[in-house]
Amino acid sequence: MIDPIQAFMQANSLVTPLFPPESRYHGIAAVQAAQPDGTVVAYLKRRFVPPPENFSLLQEHMVTAGDRLDNLAARYIGDPSQYWRICDANGAIRPDELTETAGKRLSITLPEGVQGVIDAS
Repeated sequence: MIDPIQAFMQANSLVTPLFPPESRYHGIAAVQAAQPDGTVVAYLKRRFVPPPENFSLLQEHMVTAGDRLDNLAARYIGDPSQYWRICDANGAIRPDELTETAGKRLSITLPEGVQGVIDAS
């Protein structure tokens, strides 16, 4: 059961969000459920991986042996903790699948919803 006061405060920015804006969980609602024994369990609602077509391509990366997503995120995005953006851009549910095969092409994209510049030349 959601506390109505907490829900009001979150909806009206009167409380600090649970996760910072750069987190993949930013904006995901926290809810509570009462178990049959009366125990209350708090959890985050499900986060769905957005479809890859929601992203504007910046460039591609050809996977080589030893590549790691955190290192690729540091190289292309400037922050290793943003590896999840590479996962989202490539529709990965399991992050390790992206770097396990050398020669695979990974899309490096802008964040979801940010449009790239259209080349008119």
